[in-house]
Amino acid sequence: MVGAASALRLQAAGFQVALADPGDPRRGASFGNAGHIATEQVEPLASWPMIWSAPRRLFAFGGALDFRLGDVTAWLPWSVRYVGASGRRRFARGTTALGALQGQALSAWQRLATLASAPDIVRACGHNVVWMSAEGAQRARPAWAKANVGPTQFRELSRDELEAYRGALRVAPVGGLCFTGSGQLAEPQAARDAVLQAWRARGGVDVRGSVVDLRVYDGGVAATLDNGVVWHADQVLIAAGAWSGRVMAPLGLTPPLIAERGYSVQSAEHAWPTDLPPTYFEERSMIVTRFSSGLRATSFTELGRPEPPGDERKWRWLEAQLDELGVRFAKAPDRWRGSRPTLPDFLPAIGRLAAHPRVLYAFGHQHLGMTLSAITAELVEALVTGAAPRVDLAAFRIERFG
Repeated sequence: MVGAASALRLQAAGFQVALADPGDPRRGASFGNAGHIATEQVEPLASWPMIWSAPRRLFAFGGALDFRLGDVTAWLPWSVRYVGASGRRRFARGTTALGALQGQALSAWQRLATLASAPDIVRACGHNVVWMSAEGAQRARPAWAKANVGPTQFRELSRDELEAYRGALRVAPVGGLCFTGSGQLAEPQAARDAVLQAWRARGGVDVRGSVVDLRVYDGGVAATLDNGVVWHADQVLIAAGAWSGRVMAPLGLTPPLIAERGYSVQSAEHAWPTDLPPTYFEERSMIVTRFSSGLRATSFTELGRPEPPGDERKWRWLEAQLDELGVRFAKAPDRWRGSRPTLPDFLPAIGRLAAHPRVLYAFGHQHLGMTLSAITAELVEALVTGAAPRVDLAAFRIERFG
């Protein structure tokens, strides 16, 4: 989605843009995610409270955090850098930087939807956080009272609002929070399709294939695809998600990027009310969202490489959570897993390479790729046109990792 949004912004600004993409829409992190525009998430997940809470969140103990043992050579060095990025000062600086992006994320999506002539792809509907037990509510309320939620606001859900879940769940939640200032995409893949359709209508060029080599020369950039074809351009933007590090490697840079794999299940058969916004079941680390194509439940932070096949146990876990809640769902739902691109400090990389000014980059948005794709595209446009960016980009330079 970051690449698609950037392509449209640049094409609309008068540049000729070719977009290299493997062509498998289900492969990317954008396809099967929750579609939640999570503007409340301004605190980076690189923090000591997150480290201390990690053991009880492990999949082995029923949680949603997992480390693929076969990928230990990927996540172990990344974890060392993650710990180093979790200090109080770096966390505070990261919160300020991420907050600046989040403050404009929803309005940027509305501007992107207008540019794509598809205003209905984004909804400023807010979201809910609910608890199914009194103990869960008692633990969570004090934490939320102290949390920095950026541009959003929240209040307690009323009894009537909680009762609205009774038709969708076995029992109504015992408590919850109603957030405003966040939003939802009507359908994540449909949103990406609408953006790409608008880009093509303006003359965008589709290039099917993956970039396997990237070279900067005097006067341009050469990108070699996996089919052997070489494309030349004045400038290039690397926005390849969890694969961005491999695209950047020929330039002599190896950003510490990990794939945070998420899982989802979706059912066309359901009884979820149309007026319920995205709902986060906090005790289960699971978000449920109704789209035009069906009801989707998503969860998991599985650290490793992006390519291995999905873990059957994760989908069964999601389906078991839904069953325990009493959510009407297909017995054989559509299953998906995708890779979020994450850097150790949980800040994205957005900028222009100091050593190779013809190369721009926009990746590493962790759980916020859909949320921040529209504002990232505006920042990319500013970098290319020379306009003043809406946000100070110093904190997002990839060179911060040395």
